[in-house]
Order: sequence, then C-alpha cells, then structure tokens
Amino acid sequence: MKISLTDMPEEKKQKVGKEGTPAEAGGKVKLEVYGEEMVEKIVKLSGNSGRVYLPPDWVGCRVKIIRID
Repeated sequence: MKISLTDMPEEKKQKVGKEGTPAEAGGKVKLEVYGEEMVEKIVKLSGNSGRVYLPPDWVGCRVKIIRID
C-alpha cells in the first residue's frame, strides 16, 4: 500500500510517521490497492471486538481491510 504525500494537505505532511502512514488517527488519505476481488461488509460486534465474515474460498488468502467511514 502506498500513500502519496502529494494527496495530503500541507498541515498533515508535517505529521507523517516513519513508514509514510498518517501519524494521527481520523485523517482521510487516498489509498490505491490492487487485488482480485472486493466485498463491502459492515463489521458486527463480537464480544469486545469486531467481526467480518468473508467467503470460505478466501480462507488461506491474504486480505487487506480498509476502514472507509
């Protein structure tokens, strides 16, 4: 995943961490991700964490989760 500093407002550029990720939570950034398939789900409460069910044929595959709101 690559985050471009040109897509960030000037004040956010000052607060970028070592790995190019925003240092403060809550800021929006533009992400470009390449993959095979995409599903959009709502995270459900599961004990004291969240859970998302994915298709069984995705078991063993690498996935990336991006919070969009």
